[in-house]
Amino acid sequence: MHNQPRSRRRHPIKLLLLIPLIAVLIPPFYNFADPGIGGMPFFYWYQLAWVAGVAVITGIVYLATRSRS
Repeated sequence: MHNQPRSRRRHPIKLLLLIPLIAVLIPPFYNFADPGIGGMPFFYWYQLAWVAGVAVITGIVYLATRSRS
């Protein structure tokens, strides 16, 4: 059996990347007008907030899975 290099192994923390996918892919979770922020309906600022959320989650996954050479 061929062993995969360390960087190609599956790491359970990579499952964190599914959180934003599910959170934004299913509109009934966020298809509301209220509460609004600065006149922006919830529908829009929820998606915009995930831009920062995805950056944080990606950073966490990167730091947890990078090779320690």
